[in-house]
Amino acid sequence: MKFVSWNVNGLRARLKKDFMPAFKLLNADLFAVQEIKMQAGDAILELNGYKQFWNYGERKGYSGTAIFSRVEPQAVTYGIGVDEFDMEGRVITLDLGEMFFVNVYVPNSHDLEWLARRMTWEDAFRDYLRGLDSVKPVIVCGDFNVAHEPIDLKNPAANHKSAGFSDEERGKFTELLNAGFVDIFRKLNPTLTGAYTWWSYLRKARLTNAGWRIDYFLTSERLTERVDNATIESDIFGSDHCPITLTLK
Repeated sequence: MKFVSWNVNGLRARLKKDFMPAFKLLNADLFAVQEIKMQAGDAILELNGYKQFWNYGERKGYSGTAIFSRVEPQAVTYGIGVDEFDMEGRVITLDLGEMFFVNVYVPNSHDLEWLARRMTWEDAFRDYLRGLDSVKPVIVCGDFNVAHEPIDLKNPAANHKSAGFSDEERGKFTELLNAGFVDIFRKLNPTLTGAYTWWSYLRKARLTNAGWRIDYFLTSERLTERVDNATIESDIFGSDHCPITLTLK
């Protein structure tokens, strides 16, 4: 079973050129997207063989998530039960029977001005995932808006205390891993450098690979033995993020 996650930074814009070629090339069983920046009815996708699940943010042109799945879920949940965040369309959970699949777009702390809000989110989302994990194993993917360790960005010293690499955000990510979840790409590639998923549009950052790894697949610890592969598809362009994949045996 193959999973894909991609922050598309505006799905309508991607649909004009980049999305469908990547969607067909990656050939996923479940394809999760974040930051769709759409409302219901803004676009119609004809994806033969895929069920579509959308969680639109109430604010136009902001946030939002979707999952396109060949697998028929037993149940679908939107949000985490916290109105402040659920109105932004940040989470979709599919009950796949043997596991939960969660797609998430984590709030950006915006130059740390929204750090307190981000900390509230982190605790609420971790509690939500722990609740799922107490029932059955979990796969969670998406844009977590944090580079966890210095190896996960090109210039860690210069970005220390910046949004996405603050001690507080990194600490919360560590807490999430300590709650029973595994960063699959890093587990498979513990010392690999230069592996990034997001590049600023400024200063030709993608051309020079001055990036950050802020998109992740995490799994419950008891699922790791089923992991076959995890990749970063940095040769796929369009968004300021690239797709990432997870394949289970």
